[in-house]
Amino acid sequence: MWMIPFLICFPFVVSLLMFTIRVNKVRNTIAYISAGTIMAATGIFAITWFAGGCQSMDLYYHTHLIDMIMLGAVWLLMVLVTYLSFKHKKAWVSLLSIIPTIMVTYLELYGPEKAEIAHVHVDRLAVLMCIIVGIIGSLIVIYSVGYMHGYHHHHTEFEDRRYYFFTLLFIFLGAMFGFVLSDGLLWLDLFWEMTSICSFLLIRYTKTEEAINNAFRALWMNLLGGAALVIAICYVGYTSGNLTLSNLVERGVAGDATAVIPVALIAVAALTKAAQMPFSTWLMGAMVAPTPSSALLHSATMVKAGVYVLFRLAPAMCGTTTGLLISFIGGFTFFAASIMAIAQTDGKKVLAFSTISNLGLMVACAGVGTSETLWAGIFLMMFHAISKSLLFQNTGATENSLHSRDIEDMHGLIYRLPRLGAFMFIGIAGMFLAPFGMLISKWSALKASVDESNIFLVLFIVFGSATTMFYWTKWMSKIISYTDTEIKVKDITKKDELISLMVHAVLMIALCLLFPVLSVIYVEPLLTEIFGVAIAVLPMGVLLLLIAIVVFIFLVPLMAFRFATSLKVRQKLSYMNGINVGNNKEFVDAMGDNKHLFMTNWYFAHTLGQRKLMQPCIWITTAWLVVMLCIIVGGAV
Repeated sequence: MWMIPFLICFPFVVSLLMFTIRVNKVRNTIAYISAGTIMAATGIFAITWFAGGCQSMDLYYHTHLIDMIMLGAVWLLMVLVTYLSFKHKKAWVSLLSIIPTIMVTYLELYGPEKAEIAHVHVDRLAVLMCIIVGIIGSLIVIYSVGYMHGYHHHHTEFEDRRYYFFTLLFIFLGAMFGFVLSDGLLWLDLFWEMTSICSFLLIRYTKTEEAINNAFRALWMNLLGGAALVIAICYVGYTSGNLTLSNLVERGVAGDATAVIPVALIAVAALTKAAQMPFSTWLMGAMVAPTPSSALLHSATMVKAGVYVLFRLAPAMCGTTTGLLISFIGGFTFFAASIMAIAQTDGKKVLAFSTISNLGLMVACAGVGTSETLWAGIFLMMFHAISKSLLFQNTGATENSLHSRDIEDMHGLIYRLPRLGAFMFIGIAGMFLAPFGMLISKWSALKASVDESNIFLVLFIVFGSATTMFYWTKWMSKIISYTDTEIKVKDITKKDELISLMVHAVLMIALCLLFPVLSVIYVEPLLTEIFGVAIAVLPMGVLLLLIAIVVFIFLVPLMAFRFATSLKVRQKLSYMNGINVGNNKEFVDAMGDNKHLFMTNWYFAHTLGQRKLMQPCIWITTAWLVVMLCIIVGGAV
């Protein structure tokens, strides 16, 4: 299929144009056209595949020349990492790139004879990931054009390097297409490293000391995962000679002892990419990057690469010690990160902790490894990709208009900035309200955990879901609460930003309405491909009832807005424990002093904050990781 090399290579070609063209208007036009082309190519690819009967395909067997080119690319990435590591006096980080590169090179050139393999595998899961990358990623590129213009208008202290920013965005899109379509482990490794380095370079975009330090934290953690991946690849190369992920999973399901260690190593590598504890801190530090990179790399797509790999490995982890390792870390991360999210007032930090938490639930679903939990995990991934991309972009647009992303400053947002308030309501609703996919998926994961008698995971899901509802409810209540403030706020959101936000909102609503259909025609057949059987998690009658509830939920912000509009005419004064002065914003107390009335949420910052809880959580998960890996290796040996 010609679309596969096009999807992988076209973004790289565009990235060269982005880097060489320094005229903003010309580069912006090319960005629009290129993003539209990628979306169209993704659509053609998916439609062609559907029209062909949705058959799994193994492609590109004889690729010696391409393999050598890719090996050269691995060395170029190593040179770049080494140069920047020495430049910023963090030379030790380069070892995490140098040593794996040498190992891969030796395996490729001097290792044992390897089986003839297909380097690309196309199935329902790969196509789903391509749709997420192609559609969501391209929309974020369109949003970035307007956002970055405003960003450098307000942040004149930073060098305007939009050519560099858009270059990295398109490189990342090409790498993600390559990653999700690759079945060959050596190809997978290259694209893994490319996404890690793109993340590193985008985090250090502003070149501040904080940005550079956070970027290197992200780099060494992701390279550590890459090193585990390379060790697994070499182990597979010397034990079986078949360097494909699908063959490794098949051998793991069949109980092949030589598959135990590489499955565990690749699963641990995926934990770093998915920002699971003890590797979560890199994602928090990544929030210093401009909002579009947070939406694209650190919420909607890159972190999904780790989840994607775990979904592939799920059948091989079911009922194993590796599955127990992964499900515990995922469940614990879901619970712990949701607690820490309660203490955040910065909207972007809430989204970051929420991302880590929701990824934890997806990871836990993969670790349990049953058809039922993977059904939940796949819907979690779809809803999360759209919701978080929408929320990150909307938070950035709101910050540009309010000059703040503090949740407390968003009081009555739906009345002060109606469009942005409505988009934010839709995004938050998609994250936690019934009957949205997040809630249904949590219920499904909980039921499967009970069936598996996984007590730890049951507790994590129950209490993690409760804390999740707590912090989302606070934020949603803020934006739909009535305000009679006289402070005028001008919506300065640009048209390209609005286009992306509107499309995201439509996709979110469409996914809510159509997920019963998607379950029947796509997700259940996907699970049949993976497990040989699919379980209908919810009856169709229940799913149709939930659709009716969705329609009602989206009437809430509309009714609130209309009510507030009429309330301005017939507003009644509230008793505020003093003398009313004619409005609901201030009063005179018993001492004759003027008091200003304000409302604020309670954030438990000194008891549930990151500084209090993150370090103990890291130690707990590190200990669990080390102990379980020792058990796995000891049992395999």
